[in-house]
This record gives sequence, C-alpha cells and structure tokens, in this order.
Amino acid sequence: MRRLLRGGHGVSRAARAGAEQPRLPAPPPWLRWLPAGYLAVVLAIEPVTPVDWPVSFLLIALPLVAAYAYGPWAVAVVTVFAIVFEGVLAGTPCCAGRFVGYLWDRHYVANYVCTSLVGVLGAILAVHRTRRERTLATVRTVAETAQRVLLRPVPRRLGQVAVETLYLSAAAEARIGGDLYEVVPTAFGVRLLVGDVRGKGLVAVETAATMLGAFREAAHDEPDLTGVARRMERSMSRHAAQLPGGEAAERFVTAVFAEIPDHEPVIRIVNCGHPPPLIIKEGGVAELHATDPSPPINLGVLTGDGYHQDVEPFGPGDQLLLYTDGVTETRGPGGAFYPLAERVGPWVGLAPRELLDRLHEDLLAYSGGNLDDDIAALAAYRLPGDSRS
Repeated sequence: MRRLLRGGHGVSRAARAGAEQPRLPAPPPWLRWLPAGYLAVVLAIEPVTPVDWPVSFLLIALPLVAAYAYGPWAVAVVTVFAIVFEGVLAGTPCCAGRFVGYLWDRHYVANYVCTSLVGVLGAILAVHRTRRERTLATVRTVAETAQRVLLRPVPRRLGQVAVETLYLSAAAEARIGGDLYEVVPTAFGVRLLVGDVRGKGLVAVETAATMLGAFREAAHDEPDLTGVARRMERSMSRHAAQLPGGEAAERFVTAVFAEIPDHEPVIRIVNCGHPPPLIIKEGGVAELHATDPSPPINLGVLTGDGYHQDVEPFGPGDQLLLYTDGVTETRGPGGAFYPLAERVGPWVGLAPRELLDRLHEDLLAYSGGNLDDDIAALAAYRLPGDSRS
C-alpha cells in the first residue's frame, strides 16, 4: 500500500511538473532563419572583397544572432561552427586567395578567441531569454486558467432562450484581459451580462471576478435591471475602496445588462457605457442605442443615480448579440474598424452557434489573423413557441 501511495504521489508530482512547464512560444520563421541569412551574406561578400579586407571577421556576431531564436546548446554549436568556418575562410586559397599560413596569423587567432567569448555571451543571453519567456508563458497560463474558471460554461438552453458564447484571446503580449460574460436564469427571466474591465492582466481578472460574483447574486435578488446595476455599483465601489492610491478611480467596467422575460415578447436592457447590442430579426439588424446612457460601473458616484432601462420588442425567432469592444475595434489591413452591423446583416437566420462561428471566422479574415484585443460575444435566441407549453 505504501508503495502504491508513493507511486501515486510520484505520478502526481510528475503530472504537476508537466503542468508547470508551459510550452514556450516558437520564434517567428524569419528569426529562425536569420543566422543562415547572416552567413549567406558573409559568404556573398567574402569573394568580392580585397584580400586585405577579412570579411570573415563578421562571423564573430553569428552566435549572438543565433541567441535570439535558439537555446544555449544551439548557440554553442553555432559558435564552434563559426570558429571552424573562420579558419576555413582564412586558410583556403579558393575562398579568398589566402595561403594556409594565414590560418594561425595572430589576427585570426584573436578572431577565434573573440568568437569564443561572444559565443559564451550568446549562450548566457539565450539562457536569460528562455527563462524570461518561460516566466511569461507561466504567468499567461495561470491568468488564462483563472479567466476560464471565471467564464464558466453557460447553459445552451434556458427555457425558451438558446444561448451561445465566444471568447477569443488576443494576439498581443497582454494575452489576458477583463472581458466577461454571464447568463443567469432567474424568477424574472433570463438575465445576461457582457462587460469589459478597463486594463489588462491579473488585475483586470480580479476585477472581473468581483463583477461576476456580484452579478450572480444580484440577478436573483433585484426585481429590475436598474436595481441590478445599482447593486453592482455598490459592490464595485467597495472593492475599489480597498485598492491603494488612485487605482480606485481607474477601476471601472463598461457593461450591458439584458433581461429576457419568460412570457413577454420584449427585452430589457441597461447599457453602462458599453457598445450597443444588436437585435437580429428577419427584417434586418438594428443597433440598440440607449435612450438615456448609464455610466460605467464604479463611475456612478460621479453622475449620481443614473441607471436607466430600455425596453425593446423581442419575439420568437429574434436574436440578441452582445459583444465587447474588441469586436468593433478590430482593424482591417487599411486600418478601418470592423463594421459589425454591416457584416452581420447577411447572417440573419443563422443559429446562435453558427452566428458566432461565422463572426469568429470573419474577424480573423478581416484582420488578417491579427487580433490585438480580447474578444467576448454572447448570442441569445428566443425559440419559437411559449415556454408555458
């Protein structure tokens, strides 16, 4: 039994060790081919320069060039190759018209020594770069895991409402952000939230956790959406009051709260400084701009009790699209922003999952695969029929 327990612990530690070593990002192809390109340039220059110009001395920098894309052992191999190749260029008549005696000339010996020293520096640089990349990858993995825990899977169907979600991590170095969404079935109907925390990183994830926790409680307790928004404002204000210095005033969240009643063909919306939702119907696509905009969460103290609700028709077959500004701020090759309402127009009639998949593909195509901000989207579709039946 003890051996089994020891073996179990050993497997657990090995699994943890594997989990604690995230895969490092691969360098871009041009960086991996840079040492070969540098060597090709030296070889192209060497035959056409005078004998008195020992261009082979440029190979001293080859280990440093390799250190930007490869590890320390690869840099050591490149260093040995550079020294050997310097000797070949120095002592091969067919390459530079030099006699073999030049091979051990004091200038070339100094060149070999300098290349060795640069190789050592390059290996140290490669070790330092690898450690930094591993640290960055670990932090990114922890942050993304934390956000996946926060953005728990939502039910795909709640009564007469079908729901699907989309979350895309950015291609920028700040991989994790504060985009959030949640769907809660309540006695008042299905309540939805999509929000965007100001800033990036673990601080934004912490704020998103506070926001989501407050919404999951308030959605069940408050009889109307304006009450939910005020409750969120109080929760975020208490959270921000615990922050040091001037961080409290900078920690705010833009959000859209929506409520789809079970037996009323309407939708209620409170927009707190967020991009306007889209209503997708057979007749087309419409942006739901707030008639009286509400302030972002945690900025309500600056404007007073200013949360206002809009009511719009929302019958069977209608679809609501909530999203963060990462969608509309995606830029095309010419720098133009993504025209969401215009692009969604031809997709009327798609089911929620198909709609979000099409949006995902279109965003990648429009941006050339270069999404530089996190993106969250939520589609809610009222199914035909009455939930009472």
